[in-house]
Amino acid sequence: MTAPLSLTRHGAAEGLPLVLLHAFPLDSRMWEGVIGELPEIPVITLDAPGFGASRSPRAVADAVGRPLAPSLKTYADAVAATLTGAGVDRAVVAGLSMGGYVALALAERRRALLAGVGLLDTKATADDADARANRVRVAEQAAGSLGSRAVAPMVDAVLSPTTHRQRPEVVATVSRWLAEAPPAGIAWAQRAMAGRPDRRSALDGLGVPALVLRGADDASSSDQDVETMAQALADVEVVVVPDAGHLSAVEDPGAVAAALRALHERAVRHEKAQRQPG
Repeated sequence: MTAPLSLTRHGAAEGLPLVLLHAFPLDSRMWEGVIGELPEIPVITLDAPGFGASRSPRAVADAVGRPLAPSLKTYADAVAATLTGAGVDRAVVAGLSMGGYVALALAERRRALLAGVGLLDTKATADDADARANRVRVAEQAAGSLGSRAVAPMVDAVLSPTTHRQRPEVVATVSRWLAEAPPAGIAWAQRAMAGRPDRRSALDGLGVPALVLRGADDASSSDQDVETMAQALADVEVVVVPDAGHLSAVEDPGAVAAALRALHERAVRHEKAQRQPG
């Protein structure tokens, strides 16, 4: 059976995998800088339904037996099914922004998969009415005449002022990625995120090493969002990346890779301890 999502392996061939879930409306290319810093770790990247090399949202929903209506539950179930099909039954799963929402859905729906969790530039609470309305508006624009131009203005919001001033090559790359975002994927993902519930309870009793990371200049996830998630987790490291915005993994891949390496090391130790008799 064809895997629901596109999966790519990087780095070491053996060991506990680190699964990276990308932000909206990008694809797994956004992790290239981070992956380059982690050659010793078996890293897996996945593309969201309708993005990168993954199948359409309709095909993904069919593959995992979910309704066609946009839902992050579909995405989470597709992640789990794709990993299972690749022989992965335990992994450290880290997601940025939309990827973090999916990691939270996995904590709710596929908890046994998680050997560790990374929540990067994301939040566990649901959107308020204004945010939901904006997502629906962008979805309608993307499905209509604007197409990928509906997300072009995001480049101003997702990168820090420092990046805009000092790293024009990063601004140019993110602008190109936004221009290449598939309209159908944009529309599906925006509606799926608009409909997501509050998932703070998914973190209760999770019992695995966790990372909560935020770019210091992230305008989309706040210090309060970080504190809310961190307080619900028993074994958590909180990291703030200076001079980075919402796309911290693109703006400072070295700092994000260091935090993910530390998370992975903690998860490996935790897995070994769990296997010790008595």
